[in-house]
Amino acid sequence: MKKSPIAGMAALLVTFVLGLGLAAPAQAHTTLKSSTPEKNAKVESLRKVTLEFSESVRFPTLLVRGADGKRYENGQPVVNGLKVSVAVDAAIPTGGYTVAWRVVSEDGHPLTGEIPFTVIDKPSPTPTGDAPTTQAATPTAAAPATATPSATPTAVAATPAADTQQDEPKIPGWLWVVVFGVGGIGIGMVISMRKKP
Repeated sequence: MKKSPIAGMAALLVTFVLGLGLAAPAQAHTTLKSSTPEKNAKVESLRKVTLEFSESVRFPTLLVRGADGKRYENGQPVVNGLKVSVAVDAAIPTGGYTVAWRVVSEDGHPLTGEIPFTVIDKPSPTPTGDAPTTQAATPTAAAPATATPSATPTAVAATPAADTQQDEPKIPGWLWVVVFGVGGIGIGMVISMRKKP
């Protein structure tokens, strides 16, 4: 029995389509879906770099390098499902950086890439309005008037109110004259009375 040319062409077409269908999964490789930080992103701070892939990956390598070549990743990368992350030094300064990564897909194909980003300064807070200035009332403490004792005590002179010892009263001179005069008269009278017979 002889096959028709149309049947032969149909068989070839089916074989070709099946071949494409089988080859498509083999050619589909693991891809990077997202990253934190994103490519060319500007961030104010960064504590961790995270990459998410379309399939599970193995043997990850994540490097965070500055423009001077200094590295700022902290520790080893960690695989969690479809995500790979690594901690970043908290003291990372402002400037331009690059995340260089390398992983191996489940089918054994190595994947590599770089993600540039920039760390910028945090903006200064904008004041919403002039805050009222509260002036703290400083109480003036009135110092109590304290009598300052004199260093040199004032000597108070003891003035006696009166002499405790009084002088004996003196007999005036005229009284002595009277006494002697009376005495002389008395003596004269006595003498004259004796002379009388």
